Amino acid sequence: MTPPSLPPSWQALAPEFEAPYMRALDAFLEGERAAGARVFPADADRFRALELTPLDQVRVVILGQDPYHGEGQAHGLSFSVRKGVRTPPSLVNIYKELEADLGIPRASHGMLDHWAAQGVLLLNAVLSVRMGEAASHQKRGWERFTDAVIAAVNAQDKPVVFLLWGAYAQKKAAFVDDVSKGGRHLVIQSAHPSPLAARTGFFGSRPFSRANAFLETHGRAPIDWALPETDR
Repeated sequence: MTPPSLPPSWQALAPEFEAPYMRALDAFLEGERAAGARVFPADADRFRALELTPLDQVRVVILGQDPYHGEGQAHGLSFSVRKGVRTPPSLVNIYKELEADLGIPRASHGMLDHWAAQGVLLLNAVLSVRMGEAASHQKRGWERFTDAVIAAVNAQDKPVVFLLWGAYAQKKAAFVDDVSKGGRHLVIQSAHPSPLAARTGFFGSRPFSRANAFLETHGRAPIDWALPETDR
């Protein structure tokens, strides 16, 4: 797989693109295309989370599972969709919690680039999916790559907040150097914001204010969670 044009701080990931598992993953994706499958997101957006959020600027990590599998939804950031695309239910619930937590009115769109530009790494554990088939590209190699991404963030000297929503995210980042265990990063765990789980612990968890309080306590700027309507 050809390495994308990543910010210099992510260049430590370069060896991953030469690893046998990544070559096998590339062959799998080529096979999907040859078979006529639609794969999301577009190739140009696959590593967008890393492109928008350099490693040395990461302040918060929000970990998703795999990209949206509907037409026009996935664009490389977990939970995010471009303007003009209906806001997915999980993101609607994220907005509800944001409003309850910080009083920020719900955005009229679902594009989270504004968060990414401030150091919120919106990372999916799997970076591609077949149209209409959730989890269709799991266990093909992406998990190993994104483990390397999380490990690179975990190795940073500056404290980072990990927002782990749901059992999948919590298991994925179980090795993070948690401040509650004497480490330097804050891990905030709760139920997933999906309609099936949000009322079992996501609502009321106040992740946004807790993240900002931790960042400010450790000398880092808080995140402006309000999404401007002018984003494109």
